[in-house]
Amino acid sequence: MKHRCASRCSGIEISGIRKLFEAAGPGSINLGLGQPDFNTPAHIREAAIKAIEEGKTGYTPNMGIPELREAISKKFSKENNLSYAPDQIIVTAGASEALHIIMHALVENGDRVLFQDPGFVSYASLALLAGGRPAGVPLDDNMHVNVEAAKEMMDNARLFVLNSPANPTGAVESRESIRALVEYADDKGVTIVSDEVYEHFIYGPEHWSAAHFGDDVITVNATSKTYAMTGWRLGYLAGPKEYIDQCIKVHQYCQACATSISQYAALAAYTGDQHCVEEMRREYLARRDYLYSELSDLGFDFPIPEGAFYLFVPMKQDLIKDIINSGVIITPGSAFGENAPGYARFSYATSMENLKEAVRRIRNVKGV
Repeated sequence: MKHRCASRCSGIEISGIRKLFEAAGPGSINLGLGQPDFNTPAHIREAAIKAIEEGKTGYTPNMGIPELREAISKKFSKENNLSYAPDQIIVTAGASEALHIIMHALVENGDRVLFQDPGFVSYASLALLAGGRPAGVPLDDNMHVNVEAAKEMMDNARLFVLNSPANPTGAVESRESIRALVEYADDKGVTIVSDEVYEHFIYGPEHWSAAHFGDDVITVNATSKTYAMTGWRLGYLAGPKEYIDQCIKVHQYCQACATSISQYAALAAYTGDQHCVEEMRREYLARRDYLYSELSDLGFDFPIPEGAFYLFVPMKQDLIKDIINSGVIITPGSAFGENAPGYARFSYATSMENLKEAVRRIRNVKGV
């Protein structure tokens, strides 16, 4: 018997990040995965345990529990100066599901979907699964979006996924760039999907939400990075009601609702003490400064990242292989787009002790 699969799947590769994560051997130092090494803060864990003990383990409304959507609405107002009503918010199984349902609700067969290149690994594959045609927007020498190049590519495009702070580059787009992109996209009928999952990990510049500059924007975020909750799979999207009404259909049939326990945990995250977030940000900053200084001392020349928890380092393929063989797992740039070969992504979401040992091994590889 011949086993047949849909072409939309057979043409897509498994994420290069996940391949390395699952292949890491004993004694390896994993700088390849974008996962906070901190434990989920205690008050969030306690809220989840309480929800379990109170029997809050059934289905929730498709859009998410009302009190969580109200808390997210207040978060948008307080932190982003955005006005999203609770009925404009869908709670999802991580930001990944939010991006998935947006693509399926808005992209027709053959529609072009733009995103930064180098950029996050999921954007192109999600566009393909939705029947779209992915197209990477080049970056400038400082790893920021080339605004003029982006404008030139917007004719007949359907979406532009804008990620700031960005994975894998750590670039934070300026107010002027984001405003220019949003306003030009609006003129061209291109919807901006603003992926803001790293918004709280910025080291200098100010974060600007794309929806601050236009109405045809869908904002995506999650608890995953901000509260060290990657495994809880809790994200959300917010946007114009017309889009929400279509996105909820895809969400309903592929997911029904985000996990109830994760929703109550997220409620505690957004309504509780926020000092834990600043503590993590300060630790990431110290790690960034250390790793950037050490790699610069080894002769690597690249812009210092302004946000997230990655360094995107120009590096030859042979050296990448040698570093991985030394037991330091880094992600080849080819995982992040057509414009990314010749780079490697280093995640500093690990302990300072691990970073120091990783640097020691890299120095041995380079013979210095």
